[in-house]
Amino acid sequence: MNSALELLNQSGFANLTWGNWVMFVVAGVLIFLAIKKNYEPLLLIPIGFGIILANLPLAEMGSYGEGIIGLIYNSGIKTELLPPIIFLGVGVLTDFRPLLGRPLTFLLGASAQLGIFVAALGAAYLLGFTPKEAASIGIIGGADGPTSIFLASKLAPHLLGPIAVAAYSYMSLVPIIQPPIMRLLTTKKERAIDMPQARPVSKTAVIVFPIVTGIVASLAIPSSAPLIGMLMFGNLIRESGVTERLRKTAGGALIDIVTLFLGLVVGATMDAPHFLNIKTLMILVLGAVAFSFSTAGGVVFAKIINLFLSQGKKINPCIGAAGVSAVPMAARVVQKFVSDETDGQVNPLMPAMGPNVAGVIGSAVAAGVFLTLLS
Repeated sequence: MNSALELLNQSGFANLTWGNWVMFVVAGVLIFLAIKKNYEPLLLIPIGFGIILANLPLAEMGSYGEGIIGLIYNSGIKTELLPPIIFLGVGVLTDFRPLLGRPLTFLLGASAQLGIFVAALGAAYLLGFTPKEAASIGIIGGADGPTSIFLASKLAPHLLGPIAVAAYSYMSLVPIIQPPIMRLLTTKKERAIDMPQARPVSKTAVIVFPIVTGIVASLAIPSSAPLIGMLMFGNLIRESGVTERLRKTAGGALIDIVTLFLGLVVGATMDAPHFLNIKTLMILVLGAVAFSFSTAGGVVFAKIINLFLSQGKKINPCIGAAGVSAVPMAARVVQKFVSDETDGQVNPLMPAMGPNVAGVIGSAVAAGVFLTLLS
């Protein structure tokens, strides 16, 4: 009998806390959204199950422990290995032709990073976060999970869990967050602007672009090189036309494996002691603010550009909302919104892809700026 009681006392059941139960509920919500609503399932399912593992008492399955998850965290996140490899895969999967066909839309991708700096300044000056914490929170506004993880792991590793969950949650909520902002900031006439066909892009241009961009961006902001460099290397693999095996590997099996481990490890940073505090709530609120301002920044800047363009060359300002780097979801949301608003007469999917892929570069550069100033 004593042995049975001793075994029970040393089991996980006897050591469960209310915090563990709360985190089980959080995990359940994320998994539900992934399966039922199809919100970023490739990420939310690993993150959700990682949360469960981290909150199993005495199991040593959290990222901050010494078990297998801790090993992956220390070797994959702390060493900055996994996020750049994700960018390699993203580069393979990204077509920069819509951006090259309309270079002006690069400005929309840049303006859609507004929320990053608004949230960072608000976190630092209004809510008392340190500059490094504020920068890590602000990057949520780029709607780029790997960039958020990369920056947080260097500047504020203790906030990695809530920052990553906020970033991926708002990425998955793009279809809910962005349409009301576009409707508020544009008129019916502006939403009906039908943009002309983009100019053709040569094979030479799509090959030279990743090489030149990788060099220029990395020289200008060396701290962005791990992300920009791998992004552009992946894109060169895609566009060269002679590395099909590498393209299939980087854009298929490799990115899937890294995404699996990244999601699991990020979820496992969210044990109750690290997650259940007032800072987490403030991060979630600031993330929403950052994402909203980023969306608004792209739309408003497109409206400003239109003031200087002739009638036949004006931009549908809604495509500015796609400047956040949730590729290709943000572009698809813009397409659906505009199409619904115009009864299918205007379909700006390809124009929206320009600022959308520009946003990937923009968020990585913003992360590099923060690293340069704060490291």
